[in-house]
Amino acid sequence: MNAQAHASGTMASSAAPSISEQYLTFVLGEELFAMPILAVQEIRGWERVSAIPKTPAHVLGVINLRGTVVPVLDVRARLGMPSREVTPTTVVIVVRIRVPSGETTVGCMVDAVSDVVNVDPSAVGPAPDICGDLDRHYVRGVTTVEKRLLMLLDLQGLVDGSVSSALS
Repeated sequence: MNAQAHASGTMASSAAPSISEQYLTFVLGEELFAMPILAVQEIRGWERVSAIPKTPAHVLGVINLRGTVVPVLDVRARLGMPSREVTPTTVVIVVRIRVPSGETTVGCMVDAVSDVVNVDPSAVGPAPDICGDLDRHYVRGVTTVEKRLLMLLDLQGLVDGSVSSALS
């Protein structure tokens, strides 16, 4: 009986309007991407990083963030996009993400920050199959915001393996 009551409660709640989730949007070239706002710790202007030898090409190096060594990833390079020179709008979005060993802080270099948007989870579709496994590893889903395609990044996929290689 409890299972039936629970099941009917679930059905009733699924008929209710979806609660939107907030995402920080940012630009890479002409494309619009987003990451969950709850993962964002801060947004910093671009500053020189200290390079670390023998790290993947998408790991730019590390910065000192109030006494903590934070690896900085080039999101363009990680997504296989062509590199671009640093401009006055280039920023590092510092995020906290869950990794197998707990939580970690990582900086993500992007061309520019755009806005915070609300996204209805029911409006998010999967990355198209034609994008291949590589893209689906980094892109959690796609939706539209103000008639523009918005790609929602999977931060764990984006960082996977990068942090351990940068700090080891």
